Amino acid sequence: MGTRILVVDDEQLYRHLLRVNLETEGYEVIAARDGEEAIELVTSRQPDLIILDVAMPRLDGFSTCERIRQFSDVPIIMLTARGEEQDRVKGLNVGADDYVTKPFSATELVARVRAVLRRAKTPQHGIQNRYFTHKNLRIDFARAEVWKDDRQIYLSATEYRLLIQFAQHAGRILTAEELLTAVWGESYREDKEILWVSIARLRQKLEDDPHNPQHIVTRSGLGYLMPAPDQATHS
Repeated sequence: MGTRILVVDDEQLYRHLLRVNLETEGYEVIAARDGEEAIELVTSRQPDLIILDVAMPRLDGFSTCERIRQFSDVPIIMLTARGEEQDRVKGLNVGADDYVTKPFSATELVARVRAVLRRAKTPQHGIQNRYFTHKNLRIDFARAEVWKDDRQIYLSATEYRLLIQFAQHAGRILTAEELLTAVWGESYREDKEILWVSIARLRQKLEDDPHNPQHIVTRSGLGYLMPAPDQATHS
């Protein structure tokens, strides 16, 4: 079965445009006109990726994304209006993996879709043990599960890949450019905003006090790190 993409947009023009461009690349496309219909299709058709417009009647893209994140970690790309920076940030904050601004080129759209699908499916390399523990955090690489104390933490595919970068390099400062390239791809190297928002969201899920983080620490002017290897164990 091919890769199935759910397109959610109340404008027929954009639904048609997205369908044509994606089907040309070999993807199976299903479509919804609003958020309520989208949620039903996520449950019944289980798409591999969602392209979700922000401005829709009944249930806007932000609320739809939040509802979907309550039961699914399917990758989501938000469609935002050009120049609306607050929409991009809000979309990432509610759980979107990436964004594309309208109007967009077919080349940009397909590149973003491929990048997000690659992040969702590509296995992590360089991991030789099943478990990684850092303070009250535990990662089960075999199941791609993250636990805080005795409670499972649900991460999006992008959030999980970002966390794995820190686990793989515990004790080492990682620059923004290194993280963006490793997790999102070379074309995202300068997109600091998406990294800032993703780290903030990850801290909200992992840290006891996101304002005083213990797992993902900022080193001003240098980058980020998961502190000292002697505080982390592998098994």
